[in-house]
Amino acid sequence: MDKKYRLRNNEDFKIVYRKGKNYWNRNLGIYIMKNDLDNSRIGFSITKKFGNSVVRNRTRRRIKEIYRQNFDNIKEGYDIIIIPKKNVVDITHKQLESAMLHIFKISHILKDKGVK
Repeated sequence: MDKKYRLRNNEDFKIVYRKGKNYWNRNLGIYIMKNDLDNSRIGFSITKKFGNSVVRNRTRRRIKEIYRQNFDNIKEGYDIIIIPKKNVVDITHKQLESAMLHIFKISHILKDKGVK
């Protein structure tokens, strides 16, 4: 993922947490906020409750891959933070993808033309 599509700065995360809207389902949470850019930026917040770094990084890679596959279906101009819950470690890739698409749909950041 190109740098212009990533939320990296701690200040950016704080602003999205403070001013953004949040949505939750059984497996994930999402904070979204409009930005003034031509593209959407994404960040991931995975706590140490998940376990060691191997488990956290694997979870982050799974979520990034699902986001990358659905990147073209997401509206431009948003800052997005995805927060997985601990049970994400135990679900399949298909279930995780379904949960992410569900949360994108309820947060109204999917483009109108639909998903894949």
